[in-house]
Amino acid sequence: MTGFFYMLAGVAIVLLLNWARSRYASFSAQNPTDYSADAEQFDVRKHLNGPIVCEGVIYGPLGRVTSRFVGEFDCEWTNDSGVMREVFRYDDGSIQNREWQLAIGADGRIKATASDVVGIGTGVQKGGSVQLKYRFQLPESAGGHVLDTVDWMYLAPNGSIVNRSQFRKFGFKVAELVATMRPVEQHFKEAA
Repeated sequence: MTGFFYMLAGVAIVLLLNWARSRYASFSAQNPTDYSADAEQFDVRKHLNGPIVCEGVIYGPLGRVTSRFVGEFDCEWTNDSGVMREVFRYDDGSIQNREWQLAIGADGRIKATASDVVGIGTGVQKGGSVQLKYRFQLPESAGGHVLDTVDWMYLAPNGSIVNRSQFRKFGFKVAELVATMRPVEQHFKEAA
């Protein structure tokens, strides 16, 4: 009977350590206030404005790349209200369009809607980062599932944006996206 209690205690310790890791030392443990002291301030009205090119990959639940894409965005702002039109071209030849309606509050809080977002997405810009949380509905061709999504965008020193998103179903990560976004006019030196 003593061995059973040791095994039970060991399982409890592993579960506790996994919970502590996910709560304090993981992607989902980030908080916008973690970035409030950043020197460069991420203002979506400035940094997500005009034509933007986006390049990225999507990882499946096993950590392997399942898709690559290039996106063309066009963002327009009138005071604190914006429209971001996105066209994604995937490596399988498919094309996806999305149009976000964005509103920024005086406190930096963000409200976001789109046709494939269930309800209203909420977020905040703080320091050099933006966090956005929303429920995303996959197209019927991909099962039509609704996924809980957390987007984090980080401002790079050159004005480019690095985006990391995780998609979860019933609390389990089912996909992850990593992408860069930069103004169309920003050019990088070609390799020799």
